[in-house]
Amino acid sequence: MGELMDNKKKDQKRQLLILTILGLVLFFGIWEIVVRVGIISERNLCTPTKVVQTLIYKLYNTKPDGSTLFVHFLSSIKLSLFGFILAVVVGVPLGLVMGYYKAMDSFFTPLFEVIRPIPPIAWIPIVILTLGIGFQAKVFIIFISAFVPCVVNSYLGIKLTDQTLIDVAQTYGATRWQIFTTICIPSSMNMVFTGVRVSLAASWSTLVAAEMLASTEGLGYMIQIGRNLIRPDIILVGMITIGIVGALMGWVLSLFEKKVAPWRY
Repeated sequence: MGELMDNKKKDQKRQLLILTILGLVLFFGIWEIVVRVGIISERNLCTPTKVVQTLIYKLYNTKPDGSTLFVHFLSSIKLSLFGFILAVVVGVPLGLVMGYYKAMDSFFTPLFEVIRPIPPIAWIPIVILTLGIGFQAKVFIIFISAFVPCVVNSYLGIKLTDQTLIDVAQTYGATRWQIFTTICIPSSMNMVFTGVRVSLAASWSTLVAAEMLASTEGLGYMIQIGRNLIRPDIILVGMITIGIVGALMGWVLSLFEKKVAPWRY
């Protein structure tokens, strides 16, 4: 019986894998055909094969944007990780404390509610005036985009803690700090990691806006140059690189999550 179930699961995984491959082949096949027959001009959208050729070319050539793909990647990953890690280090503890201590909630929530609706891009003018156009300014833009999800989800994670667990702990004489550290924080890990995952995506997706601040390298800068030169292949190589790296970062975060909160799996 157990062997039959295992075989059934393997068949299901195989079928899903085949469907995934078919979906990708269909998508890229239609894209290739649409451009090649002229439904969409190659000046506006290049073919997938052209994107692959440009990707290989950019691995070792600096034209037309001044750096190889690897140099752009290193510049972007440094910016993204700085902003993201800073947002997690500040945002997660702040959200946890706001969710548990009413005084901290009352103190920080009004200010946070004013900041939260402001789009990260809207900060660019004031950031240029205060921080200039250097590394710190770009990190701040990424930090702002990643900070809000960390705070919101950590806050909700504490608020959604089962009150019964807290009541039982209080009955056995646990202090507020013990309840916070042994019950509320572990209970909130589901929402905390959801917020961290959203923050990771936000920090990586805000990269293009951050690198608009007079950059000379980076994937966002590469995309801007592609737009200026009307090179859709350069634009798509930058976009695809951002997508692949973002997916890999999400996978690494999942591995870390399994180590920190194994009870979720």
